[in-house]
Amino acid sequence: MNLPRLTYPLYLLALSSIILTACNQPPAGGAANAGGMPAMPPPEVAVVTVQAQTVPVRFEYAAQVAGSREAEIRARVTGILLKRHYNDGQTVQAGQTLFSLDNAPYEVALAAAEAQLANAQARLSQAERNLARIKPLWEQKVVAQREYDDAVSAQQIAQADIKTAQAQIKQAKLNLSYTRVDAPISGIVGRAQKTEGTLVSGTDILLATITQINPAHVYFGLPDAEQQKNRHLAATGRFKLPPQGQYVANIKLSDGSLYPHAGRLDFTDMAVNPNTGTIEARAALPNPESQLKPGQFVRVVLNGAQRVDALVVPQRAVIEGPAGKMVMLVTKDNKIEPRPVKVGEWATINGTEAWVIDSGLQAGERVLVDGLFKAMPGTVVKPVDAASVAKATTPPNAAAPSTH
Repeated sequence: MNLPRLTYPLYLLALSSIILTACNQPPAGGAANAGGMPAMPPPEVAVVTVQAQTVPVRFEYAAQVAGSREAEIRARVTGILLKRHYNDGQTVQAGQTLFSLDNAPYEVALAAAEAQLANAQARLSQAERNLARIKPLWEQKVVAQREYDDAVSAQQIAQADIKTAQAQIKQAKLNLSYTRVDAPISGIVGRAQKTEGTLVSGTDILLATITQINPAHVYFGLPDAEQQKNRHLAATGRFKLPPQGQYVANIKLSDGSLYPHAGRLDFTDMAVNPNTGTIEARAALPNPESQLKPGQFVRVVLNGAQRVDALVVPQRAVIEGPAGKMVMLVTKDNKIEPRPVKVGEWATINGTEAWVIDSGLQAGERVLVDGLFKAMPGTVVKPVDAASVAKATTPPNAAAPSTH
């Protein structure tokens, strides 16, 4: 966000110009000088009176866009890549076939498994017939117990062989189906990593990547110090979280424009990154036009929180001094006094960008917002309410054109 700031050297240069000009001016108070010229009146400056109020605040952070889901496309079996069924960058649906491998070896394997099943079924039929012959003889004590036991065991082994053959057929069919590499999720498929004719050795080879970007995820870091401050303010009733703690997330693009779709903060990590002192957070936003791209750098703005009994001044009233931010105070005797301040969050009051002042000001004090170059510290000024000045200088609304 571009903030209206005044650098301290520029401010000193302006004050020096005022001092040089003042050397050629008669003393204030209306007395005439030797040439009969009247004294200059105090310069008129616009001020705001600081009042405690409840204001909506926003937080802005650097962020990076990522897909909400991402899947690596890998073959589950080994084979020669025969065909690719999509174009790079194409949107695909879950279950859509992306690649085809040579399936001839797997068709042969399936046929062999089916033959093994037929063989096992034949052995089972033979074992059942043999048991049917031996059982009456065993009941009449004509054959030995061992022969009967062998016949029963042969039947059981044949039954087990059938189950094994059936499992081999199932595995062969599964391997045959794996020669079609399908999309596990819907999304945009990236550039193919392998071309037709390549030997794909199973899951070791990455074929492509699918990214789902609607909704899009935006990742950023929440400063831990800021979070602790907000928790302290909330405990004392001076900070209100949004309903259910769900901040509304807006995105500023790299050109400064506002992304048209708002989202929600949907994840905040529990751990603090020791290298950055931040807590990872994520916002989810609809992305129907695919305007947000994975890897894109943006700025995320979180809205929905409120500061209670906060002191707020327009952003243009805050300038940069050698020791940090400061404002120009208009004292009770209408003199300019520089005052260092500590700023907090950004806020928007009646369409005006503002700073929340954490320390340095008291309710009822007057802060200069316009006319900074007309005054220097210690100068007597004529303060005018900024709202009255803005109202007086706003041109009347143009009359609506008549219709015929």
